[in-house]
Amino acid sequence: MADQATLTGEVFYPSVDVLSQTLLQDWEVTAKLAEKDLEGFWAKEAEDLEWYRKWDQVLDESQKPFYKWFVGAQVNIVHNCLDRHMKTWRKNKLALIWVGEQGDVRTYSYYALNREVCQFASVLRAMGINKGDR
Repeated sequence: MADQATLTGEVFYPSVDVLSQTLLQDWEVTAKLAEKDLEGFWAKEAEDLEWYRKWDQVLDESQKPFYKWFVGAQVNIVHNCLDRHMKTWRKNKLALIWVGEQGDVRTYSYYALNREVCQFASVLRAMGINKGDR
């Protein structure tokens, strides 16, 4: 469990407007649950993702301040963010709402965002960039 003395730095508190647009029932209760059992809280939240391989350890604090989360796990973030929603009711729901500094707005459904991602992946492949390249 993370030592409270090591949990320092800037803390983000969402605005009332942001909270009103989430599925979160009670911010304060959720924050207290996370504070009380950091590893247990994040392990429970991680259950909502699809993992290729589950973790051996939720949090490795052995090399502070270089923490490692979900040690030994394998996950594809694009699969979890987009791919798994292509065959569900979320396909046409908004996945991304972007608001520019000038107030311009762009919205993407999961389907539209997936098309953009696939299109960009094709551009990268055409440039000779392959899976695993860094």
